[in-house]
Amino acid sequence: MPELTKIKKQLQQRQFQLESRVTAINDDVSHKNQPLSADWAEQAVERENEEVLEALGNASLDEIQKIKRALQRIERGIYFECDECGETIDIERLKLLKATDRCTKCAEKLEAIRN
Repeated sequence: MPELTKIKKQLQQRQFQLESRVTAINDDVSHKNQPLSADWAEQAVERENEEVLEALGNASLDEIQKIKRALQRIERGIYFECDECGETIDIERLKLLKATDRCTKCAEKLEAIRN
């Protein structure tokens, strides 16, 4: 199916982008290329920036895990099946949310429970 091939390629590209982002964030946070400032006030600002970067890194790692699961689902031939109910996930939903593992109905139920 050409659409599935396209989605798989997009997932792989996104995974690569995110992995590059995580590497750059780790380099910044570890001060690999630039040491901490000697000025205490500047260090406080740098620490705040590190917290933001770490949050972005964690979000990226979460998305990478979702992408890896989606790629595994493609390889196993179950990409179009909802993990919750087993029904088919609409291709239009998968085009928008490539790493989703739930149909619209099950995703809405989950969202209702969370709220």
